[in-house]
Amino acid sequence: MEQSMPPITVSSLDLERIEELLDSDSFRRLAGRDALQAELDRASVVDPEEVPADLVTMNSTVVVLDEDSNMQSELTLVYPNSPQPANPVSVLAPVGSALLGLSIGQSISWPLPGGRALRLRVLDVKNQPEASGKYYR
Repeated sequence: MEQSMPPITVSSLDLERIEELLDSDSFRRLAGRDALQAELDRASVVDPEEVPADLVTMNSTVVVLDEDSNMQSELTLVYPNSPQPANPVSVLAPVGSALLGLSIGQSISWPLPGGRALRLRVLDVKNQPEASGKYYR
């Protein structure tokens, strides 16, 4: 990962659920587990009610720009095995781990298998459960 990582924020509910997932037997040996845990460890943690509307949280639908290819995509950040919306990306996938906790305008360079880095910029948060008051307890 690049030297200067953008600051990230996660909700306490997302943190709790992702850490439970990472500690489960199914995902203990996941290739990107350590990188995702490192992101969680460096994140500022806030209550779901305090999450800014421009923040990428779990179940958010976002528009991102791949800064290398200049391609835009609309993605929804999901837990594995959750109901799949259009264009789902798991938080356990490199793209999902990279997006979690970013805000509109922020970008990140995230290592991919094979040594290439993915450079993503968040252009828009189209839907976020916390912003609509639909965070899940």
